Amino acid sequence: MLIRGLWSLFVASVIFGGVVLGHWVGKLLGPRLVGNEEEAGSTLTYFQVGVNTLFGLVGFLVAMLLFRKLITWLSNLERVPLLDKAAAVLGVLVGLAIALLATAPFVSLDFGLPIQIFASILGIILGTMFAMSAKEQLVYVFPGLAKLGGTAKARLPMESKMLDTNIIIDGRIADIASSGFLQGPIVIPNFILQELRHIADSPENLKRERGRRGLDVLNRLKSSPDTEIIIYHDPDPPKEHMEVDSRLVSLAARHGAAVVTNDYSVNRIARLEGVRVLNVNELAGAMRPTFLPGEELTVTVIKDGKEPGQGVGYLDDGTMVVVEQARHLIGKLIVITVTSVLQTNAGKMLFAEVKGEAPREGEGEE
Repeated sequence: MLIRGLWSLFVASVIFGGVVLGHWVGKLLGPRLVGNEEEAGSTLTYFQVGVNTLFGLVGFLVAMLLFRKLITWLSNLERVPLLDKAAAVLGVLVGLAIALLATAPFVSLDFGLPIQIFASILGIILGTMFAMSAKEQLVYVFPGLAKLGGTAKARLPMESKMLDTNIIIDGRIADIASSGFLQGPIVIPNFILQELRHIADSPENLKRERGRRGLDVLNRLKSSPDTEIIIYHDPDPPKEHMEVDSRLVSLAARHGAAVVTNDYSVNRIARLEGVRVLNVNELAGAMRPTFLPGEELTVTVIKDGKEPGQGVGYLDDGTMVVVEQARHLIGKLIVITVTSVLQTNAGKMLFAEVKGEAPREGEGEE
């Protein structure tokens, strides 16, 4: 019954708008096409009625086509965060007011009304776009507005990936996202953004630099055309204090999102809660090349090992190599033969033995 009443009101409003527009068009074109009222008589009246009827029928057809889309739009509007609604209304009001004030001198002209209509539409569009683009800056300046950020029914898109503070500061997530390996939008909860802001304002130089680097990484992510970034304002914040990591995992569990991190504690909490985890350190370990016993490599011994006679070196990807009986070769580039591979939580570790010193540049050349 409610839908039928809304349909009747909408159709009547659009038809009335069409008739008003037709009356204005007929009044503008009638004297020019038919003649003035004294000479044309009833012809001008018939022309005005015909134009009004034509525009009314066009309004009826437009209403029939747009009503179903209007209902769909209204149902989707329920899931729009209250902050977005408030920003849109503010943009409409400000844009409309500026447009009407700017076109006030044209009211007395013959084409003053079309100018005002065009300026009003343009002002509404520009005002809404500006208000929607500035809402995140308003939340940043006034954190209390974050309470308007969402509704209880608001859901994140499928395949969303939530970032914790450490992975943002780490910086590698920007390169991973730009490579296209992350599917779905990247979600930055508002409390993660606030924590980054507090770190960036820290009096300690190291913490302040880490926080600023994290903000720079977020700007890189937002400026990437292939990455969708969502600043999410939790509509149901915890009533009592909760650590940021636990709150992030809880939010991801509610929305079925995955957590992207490089923090071991966040990894454990997420797995206990049944939340899917994408660990960048595990990804880096999986991308390292595989070495087999008997394979020959070149490495520079840079320090002695824990056991007597051992030397330690590192490959280009950071893999640690423990070389037996190479302590006396510290500082030299040598050829080694891999004897075994050990997988640890920090990555792979190679054990090898010396085959000989690597030839210097130019040796062996004629």
